[in-house]
Amino acid sequence: MKTEDRCKKIELILSDVDGVLTDGGLIFDNQGIEIKRFHVRDGLGIKLWRRAGFKFGVLTARTSHIVKLRTTELGVDIVRQGFEEKLSIAQEVTNELGLTDEQVCYIGDDLPDLPVMRSVGLAIAVADACDEVRAIAHLATKLPGGQGAVREAVEHVLKVKGVWGDLIRKYTGN
Repeated sequence: MKTEDRCKKIELILSDVDGVLTDGGLIFDNQGIEIKRFHVRDGLGIKLWRRAGFKFGVLTARTSHIVKLRTTELGVDIVRQGFEEKLSIAQEVTNELGLTDEQVCYIGDDLPDLPVMRSVGLAIAVADACDEVRAIAHLATKLPGGQGAVREAVEHVLKVKGVWGDLIRKYTGN
């Protein structure tokens, strides 16, 4: 099946956090508080995806208060933290929403993402993903994780679905 055909079916985007929504670096202050850097364009991409009427979620093996804060700020529909085995969580979310695997996109970067990526309709690898992830992805971003890769992926799917122009009209004035 062509990538464009896969994109047209997507209703839910699930994403890893570390290495996808962030650059993958872990920073701790002197009190042991974790600090993460998120890219603002990824945030707007998520908001545009949701504004178009679609669902967005994150699945991450780590548990972090900052992820909860950022996803709340963005209105992310699904946040699942602390699950190293992501496939069963992805399947649970898909079933809860009454979707099929073909309607789900997953954006990943590393080995723990492989089982989910193999099961969904559209698997996207960020530019700096490990070789194994890039090898099975239907699409790879030009941008690395934490540098706007999620926005790039969202924008691609929305353009294929034919709704990008309407979503950005308020910004472009066209």
